[in-house]
Amino acid sequence: MEIVDIDPSDYINSLDDADRTIMLAVDELITDAMPNRRRVLWRGVFWGGTEQTIIGYGDIRQPRPRGEDVEWFLVGLAKQKQHYSLYVNAVADGAYLGQQYADRLGKVKVGAASLGFRDLEAIDLDVLAELLTEADSITPPDPAG
Repeated sequence: MEIVDIDPSDYINSLDDADRTIMLAVDELITDAMPNRRRVLWRGVFWGGTEQTIIGYGDIRQPRPRGEDVEWFLVGLAKQKQHYSLYVNAVADGAYLGQQYADRLGKVKVGAASLGFRDLEAIDLDVLAELLTEADSITPPDPAG
């Protein structure tokens, strides 16, 4: 995966109406919770081997179990075929924040650093805003700004 020279807003606006509505709402929630984080578009083959387009918010250095650390995003938002994914790469007390907030977020599928949901009604947006604000507050500022 790499950062591409496409404005994330242009990407969102290229989606069909239903997807655009959901992506805009979550994008606004993330940017409100993390106003000083860089927002860029990532494209390429994700670690699981699938081609992905992910809006990344914030810059971090992500430790990898095998190999060197990688430049990555603090939070990522992606449209999948049947759902939406949020990747929250913030850790507190040895666990990813998504796992810590899982029981309060609503009908979400929780992975290590990922949250999957089908629509806005499935996820508690107030709790998500709280999670994002905590992710922002516990993570050092972006190196570039």
